[in-house]
Amino acid sequence: MDLPLVPATWLNPLRLALEIAATVAFALSGVMAAARKRLDAVGVCVVAFVAAFGGGTLRDLLLDQRPFFWVRHTEFVWGILGLSVAAMLFMRQRHFEPTQRLMQWPDALGLGLFAAVGVDLATTVGMPAIIAVMMGMITGVFGGVLRDVLCNEVPQAFSDHRPYAVCAFAGGWADVLLRQLHAPDWAPLLACVLLTAGLRGLAVWRNWELPAWRV
Repeated sequence: MDLPLVPATWLNPLRLALEIAATVAFALSGVMAAARKRLDAVGVCVVAFVAAFGGGTLRDLLLDQRPFFWVRHTEFVWGILGLSVAAMLFMRQRHFEPTQRLMQWPDALGLGLFAAVGVDLATTVGMPAIIAVMMGMITGVFGGVLRDVLCNEVPQAFSDHRPYAVCAFAGGWADVLLRQLHAPDWAPLLACVLLTAGLRGLAVWRNWELPAWRV
C-alpha cells in the first residue's frame, strides 16, 4: 500500500513546529536523565543533544535526507545548548530533584511529536505505508534509547514493560488511515501526536505492561 504524496506547501511550517516541540521535549528528558546521574555540564549537554537529535538523525540516514535536519536548522543546536544551560541553572537554584516518573511526561510528548514528524516525512518522499510507520517509530524511539545507553541504563523503551514503541506504531497507523480517507492535511499529524502521546501517558498513569519474557 503506497501513500499519496503530501504537498510540501503550508505543511512545512507545521512539520517544523512539531519537530521543534519534539526536540525540546526530548532535550528536557535528556537533561533530567543526565541530572539524575549527576553528570557535569558537558555530560548534560551531550545527553540532551543525543536525546533530541538521535532519532531524527537515524531517520534522515535511512531516508537518505542530507543534510540532517539539525544541520539544516542550526538554530536547533543553539536552542538545545541554551535550554541545557537554562535547565541546569533552574534545577540547581530551585533544588529540583528529577525523578524517573517526572521524566516520562516530556518523553511521552516527544514520542508523539517525533512519531508524527517521522511518518509525515517518509510519506512526503513517497515511502510505502509500513516504511512510513517504521520511520515514525524510529524517530520517536531511538533518541530515548541512545539517551539511556549514554546514562548506563538498559533503555527504558525495552525494560519498563510499559507500551512505548507500540504507542508510536499505533499512532503511525492512525496517520496512515486518515491519509487513505483523504482527511484534511493537518488531521493525520494531529491524530498521530494525540494517539501516540495519549497511549503512552495512559500506560504510565495506569501502569499498563506488556508481557515480559519469562524463562
